[in-house]
Parts: sequence; structure tokens; C-alpha cells
Amino acid sequence: MKWNWSSRMMFSYFPIFLLTISILIFLSFLIVGEMSRNETAKANRLSTEYVVDAVDKALASLQLAVLQEVETNRKVADFLGPAGLEPKDEGNIMFDVVHGLRGLLYRNELIDSIYIYRKSDDQVLTVNGLVPIAEFPDRDFLGQAKLSESEREWSSVRDFRAYGSDETVRVMSISKQLPLPFGSEGIIVVNASMYRIEGMIKAMTNSKLSFMRVVDEQGELVFSLQQDSGESRDVLNRITSQRAGWTFESGIAAGELYGWMTVVTYIWIGIGVATVVAGTAYILYITRKNYRPIKVMLNRLEALQLRDETLQRPSGNELVLIDQALEALIAQTVDYREQYDENLLVQRRQLFLDLLEGEPSAVTADRMERLQALPLSRGSGHYAFISAEINQYAAFRDKFGNEDQNVLKLTMMNVFQEMAAEEGLRGWAEWMSGSKLGLIVSLEEEPASATDGVALRQLAERCLRWTSDNLGVSLAIGIGPSVPKLEELPQSRSAADTALRHKLALGQDMIVLAGNPAEPSSSKSYRYLKMIGDLVREFRLADEGWRSRLEDIFSVFRAEGISDEEIRMVLRLLVQMLGRELGELSDGLRRMMNEPGSAVYYAELEAETSLDGVKAVMLGWLSEIYRIYVSANESKSYRAMISEMKKYIEENFENQDLSLKHLSDKFQISGKYASHLFKEEFDMKFVDFLTQLRMQRAEFLLAGTSDNVQDIAQKVGYANSITFGRVFKRIVGVTPGDYRKLGMRPESP
Repeated sequence: MKWNWSSRMMFSYFPIFLLTISILIFLSFLIVGEMSRNETAKANRLSTEYVVDAVDKALASLQLAVLQEVETNRKVADFLGPAGLEPKDEGNIMFDVVHGLRGLLYRNELIDSIYIYRKSDDQVLTVNGLVPIAEFPDRDFLGQAKLSESEREWSSVRDFRAYGSDETVRVMSISKQLPLPFGSEGIIVVNASMYRIEGMIKAMTNSKLSFMRVVDEQGELVFSLQQDSGESRDVLNRITSQRAGWTFESGIAAGELYGWMTVVTYIWIGIGVATVVAGTAYILYITRKNYRPIKVMLNRLEALQLRDETLQRPSGNELVLIDQALEALIAQTVDYREQYDENLLVQRRQLFLDLLEGEPSAVTADRMERLQALPLSRGSGHYAFISAEINQYAAFRDKFGNEDQNVLKLTMMNVFQEMAAEEGLRGWAEWMSGSKLGLIVSLEEEPASATDGVALRQLAERCLRWTSDNLGVSLAIGIGPSVPKLEELPQSRSAADTALRHKLALGQDMIVLAGNPAEPSSSKSYRYLKMIGDLVREFRLADEGWRSRLEDIFSVFRAEGISDEEIRMVLRLLVQMLGRELGELSDGLRRMMNEPGSAVYYAELEAETSLDGVKAVMLGWLSEIYRIYVSANESKSYRAMISEMKKYIEENFENQDLSLKHLSDKFQISGKYASHLFKEEFDMKFVDFLTQLRMQRAEFLLAGTSDNVQDIAQKVGYANSITFGRVFKRIVGVTPGDYRKLGMRPESP
């Protein structure tokens, strides 16, 4: 059987697979054994805790029973009282006390013995009678009980011999001062039988399955279920009794339960070791066998005598040499491909420019086919050129970085070509400058002029809409007429570029077919001069009608669609005529109207790409000139001055810096004179007029918008909502918040 390289490699790793499986099985046995041990230890701990709890409860029950007897048996207090009672009465008292003690012995089987010591005459009362302390066998423990201040109530295990008996028993004792809780007339001592406690523990423990040892606080053995077999056993749990002070040590007595697990573990360890050895030997064999193809490859690489130092054969690592050789080949291929693609892009762009420059000798079918450019049409094919320009290119460059600009431009170029294909046309797009994209469209058959324009306009509309919706880029597109030959393509380009010169009049997002914009005739040029003359005359007479004249001029611009250059030329003529009429009236006007002063405004006009923007710049500039002109003629016509001031206040009342000083600086008059003019014309102070305007605007914003009070305060000229709210309540009668809550509406618009 002839194996391929992949089969050999698979079988070379097969021993590792077996080794891994063996180790996993071995680990599973160890885990199961450990889990079994943990569960056993947990079960042993539960049983030990049960024993400890039972012993504590038994001792607690014994202690409680004794305390209840002492507390409820009034004869105990009589017995501890002063001496001098009649023998008969004392005998009755002793009989009742002994009767109660015997009842305790009968009711609680853990009690071995119980007695009461009376301090007044050093007598000890047991269940067998009254004994002097000098003759009492347990007098030593009584002496310790008098002085003991131990926190633990029960004593250690000790030997106890009852009065009148020679037998010694093991007990643990508890003593209490009488009368309870802290009396000093006597002591009651209760001895718990260790024999019975040990019996209780034995009854709760299976000695065949587990062992238990009980040691005291000193580590001395108290009790053990373990037989003295000499074998050491692992202690799994140690639990201390809080009441007796003993430590219960327990573990598993049936150690043979783990024996089979140990044997199986050793077997799997042996299997694992054997698998490792066999796998290692097999890997060595397969590796040597599979190394032969690599050896052949190395011999071939060495035969090539590669001179590159990076490809020198490293010692002991043949695969590195193969990897380096492959990397070198890949790098050379990638570099060659990148260089080829770059050269192809450069050559394609040069061919594109050659077509637009009208150089037929440089354009051949072979060159276009080699560069994968637009195929030449055969027969009666026609060509058209579409020019697309980015509006507000400076803002485009500020908004996007260089890398993002390149990505967007590449996207637009591909989109133009793809959409041309979707329209059944063949398109070739290239960027001719930073802001202008050109698209050559090839038409297979000669179209009719109407059909031609519709198809190209439909393509331009799709490109314009897609670019605006998906890229957020505004374009102006000019469409040139179709031409029958490539040599005539520059004519189509020139017409498309000419169409783009009407962006101001036609708008930013526009599509213009070549020949659509109307060129103004001499009569139209005369009409512009007449409109400019009317505006300058009303301006000179300080008549507000000049604003309407300016609006009419821009309406004509938009209606007639004249070129951008002509719009700017007409506006420059307007400024020049105003300069001749007004420049001699004041130094301020002269500075604004001369060449250095007007250069800033001309720059703003050049930067605007929409007719509305140009109109806004022009209106602002003329308004500023008009204010200065009116202020220069205040002695001749204070009504024009106050009218302009009123209009300025109405337009700028939201300005927080608006004041009499601001007006005096603006209109070049004194603040006192401005206040006088205002009082004479409107019969109110400037501050009251300004406040009235602001409050009317605030009422409209509160009723008609959801803006918060702080925003509304700033919109009507106040720096903060506190000052605004105080003034609003003084004028309107309620706070801004109550005005909105009550749903109030302004009395006048």
C-alpha cells in the first residue's frame, strides 16, 4: 500500500493520540478515586458531627435538669440556710432534698452521682445521707470547685469514689454555686458517668466501617473505638465539642475499600508508561521514514546555491530553511505584483488624460486592451464625458484624513463605473484633480440626442444620490454632449466643465447638461446695472428697500442660471458703485470699501459654493456698511438711525453682550445719545425694550418647544436660568416652570 504524505503524518501522530487517551483514562481513575475519598470523608464528618451533637445535647439536657430541680425545689434553699433547726424539721428537709436528687438519677441515665455541699457546717448531702466533709472521698474536687473560675463548665474526666464504696468510676463533673445563680452558701456537684457516655457513642458508631477516638484538651485519650491492633489509620475529621472540650477524631476503618482502587490505579500507570515507551519508539521510526522527502527538498535547495544570507541553512533546523525560501519567493511575487499594479494604474491614468487631451496617436486599441481600459466601440459608437466635482472641497479635506479621502475617492470611482454598467453603458472613471472626477462613457450605438441626454442624466442622478446617501459627499455633475470619435472627446469634456461653472445659480447637488445654462445677453446685463443702480440709490437715501433690491438680484441669478464668474463680477460691480457713492462720507466707510478692507469679504464670497451662502455673506457685509453709513448721518436723519438700531436689536437680542455701550460702539454714537433716541422714538427705555423682546421670545420657546429652562435662557440672552427666571416672573407674573405647567400661551406671536 502506497501512502501519501498526509497519511504518513496522521499515523506519525497516532501514538500521541493513544498516549493522550491513556493519560486521560488514568486521570479519570485518579479523579474518581479522589471524589470517592472526599465523599467518604464528608459522610464520616456528618456521622461524627451527629455524635458530637448528641453528646453536647445530652450534657446540656443533664445540666438543665439539675438547674431546674435546684431552682424549683425550695427545700434546697432551706437546707443551705443557717443551722439551729429542730432535728425533726432538718430531717424532713433533708428527706425532700434527697428525694429530688434521686428523682434526677432516675430520670437521667447519664448521671452517676450527685451531692450538695453546705458551707455553714461543712456537711455534704448525698443520696445516702449527710456526711462531714472531712470523711467525704471527693473533698479534693470540692476544694477545687470553691476556687475554680474556669470558663468551661464540665471538668476533665476523673476518677470518683462514692461515700461508703471501694469502687472507683470514671466521671466528668459540673459544679454550681448555690443558691443560683451566684450564691455562696453551698455547691451542687453532678457527676456524669463516662461508661454511659461511651456506651451512647458506641451505639451511634459502626466500628466495622469507621473508627473514633476522643481526646481531651491536653491530648490525653478519653475514649476509643479502635482496637489495639497496632495499625495506624488516617484521621479524616477532627471535631471539637464546645461543651465537653473533647476532640473527636474519626476515619474509615474498612481500608480495604480503597485497595482495589489503588491496584487499578497502578495498572493504568503501567499501561500509560508502556504506551509512552511504545509511542516514542513508533514516532522515532515514522519520523525517520517521513523525513526523506524533506531531505530531498533540502538537497534541491542547496543545489540552487542561494546567495542571500537570510537563506543560509541554519544548523539543525531544515524547516526554517524551507520556510525562508518560500517567504522569499512569496515576497518577490508580492513585490512584483504591487509594482505591476502601480504601473498599470499610472499607465491607465495617463491613457485617460491622453484621451481628454485629444492625442489620437498615443491612443491605440492594443494599449487600451492591455491596460484593461474602456474598449473602443466599433461601427457607429459614440462617447460622452461626465465631470463630477466635490462641493466645499476644503471642508471635505478638513473632515476626513488623507487615508479616508483616498478610500472615499476610490469608492466613488468604482461606484460611477458600476452604475454605468448597470445602465447598460461602459464607463471608465479617473480622478483628474483633487476635487474633480471624470467619467468617459462608451455608447455602443449612435443614440438620438434626446435619448442620449436622458440616459446620461439618469446615470448622473443615480451617482449623485448614492454618493450623498451613503458617503455624505455633495457633488456637482456636468454632462457633456456625445461625440462620434475619441478624438473629439475633449470637446465633450470642455462642455461638461463649462456646465459646472453655474453651481452658485443652480445649487450644490446639481446635474447640468451642456448647453442648458443660459448666457445673459447685453439687455440682461443692462438690467443688472439698472437693479444695482436702484439698490445703491435706496442705500444712499437710507431706505430699507435696498434689502428687497438685493433679494431681487439674487432671484434673477437663480432664475437665469448665469455662471459663477458672472455672479461674482456683478457683486463686485455693486461694491464698487457703493464705494464711489459712500466712500467719502466717513473714514470707517472708506476703510471698508477700499481694496484691503474688502479683500476679506471677497475671500468669503469665493469660498462659498451655494447662492444662499453668497447672499448671506453679501447681506451681512452690506448691513454692516449700512449701519456705519446711517451712524455717519445721524444728525440728518435720526429716524433712520433709530430704525436701524431697532432692527439690529430685534436681530441680535439673544446676544448676552447687547447693551447701550455695544450699540454706541456699533453705530459710532454715544451711549447717552443712543438712549435719548430710543426714549424719544419708542417712549421706553432701551433695557425695557430689550427685556420685552426677550420675554416674548421666551414665552414662544416655553410654549412651543421642549427645551429646558437653561437652554431657553441662553437662547434669549441670559447667561443662567436664575437671572432669567427672576426677570421672567417679574414681567409675566409666573416662573418659567409654572408657565409651561399651566399650559399658558403668548398673547402675541
